Amino acid sequence: MPSRSATAWQIGDIVVHRIDELVLPPETGAWLLPGATPGLVAEVPWLQPSFATPDGTLRAAVHTFALEIGGLRVLVDTGIGNGKTRANAAWHQLDTPYLQRLAAAGFPPESVDYVINTHLHADHVGWNTRRSEGGGWVPTFPRARYLTARAEYAYWSGVDMEESRRQMFRDSVEPVREHGLLDLIDVTAPGTEVVPGLTLVPAPGHTPGQSAVALHSRGESALITGDCVHHPVQLAHPELCSSVDIDPEEAVRTRRRLLDEAARTDALVLGSHFAAPTGGLVRPGADGADEGAYRLVTEG
Repeated sequence: MPSRSATAWQIGDIVVHRIDELVLPPETGAWLLPGATPGLVAEVPWLQPSFATPDGTLRAAVHTFALEIGGLRVLVDTGIGNGKTRANAAWHQLDTPYLQRLAAAGFPPESVDYVINTHLHADHVGWNTRRSEGGGWVPTFPRARYLTARAEYAYWSGVDMEESRRQMFRDSVEPVREHGLLDLIDVTAPGTEVVPGLTLVPAPGHTPGQSAVALHSRGESALITGDCVHHPVQLAHPELCSSVDIDPEEAVRTRRRLLDEAARTDALVLGSHFAAPTGGLVRPGADGADEGAYRLVTEG
């Protein structure tokens, strides 16, 4: 397994930092993965204590990944953000020290070269912007190019969104485009390299244009999941889908494909909502597990 500290991993020459925003409330798991009942979760003993409680409650979090790669500073997703009007009470009008944590890891906003949005959901784009002195929303990372899949942006641009999602686009996506910082990437199979060692991989299902992020350096590799895997319980039960997956059948196919690939290549999997310790290796499930089932072997 690549070397790690409490909140960082070394993958060849690439350093990945986990920048915490918040721990999600206990009820999140039941809403997000309704098929992950307490009884089912309790039957997966390796989830405890890091990823589930003894009574079968899922643990989940919101964080972003900050990468030092080839002399560049790259963020993968930007969390929920402060001061945003959100329908989800746990995300509404937050006031967290996220930017201070980011700067403490060596990523003050002006130093960031690229921001990758794996998909355009509120808990992955929120820190794209922050309030200006005049009260409007401006890009948080003024020197960065913001990257997302062309298919992702095209889908949301053409669909009739509910008001809460339109609000998210108004405050966290469109200001980036209006400032000329948004780059739309054609993400094709088996992947599109955007900087040396960093490849966007198609991961549709949760959203039509979602991407996962594959990292490669000096014979080591890692996969940042986005929301193609919300929680490690989906390694044991890849058929479990999120309540907000747009195409559940496609989401299952994507999840199985990426987990199979991670297991085959010994890639470190870094879950975008996995509670600490967040990263691990994909290994075959325990004796008696269903065909295609895996477990996450963590360190620390």
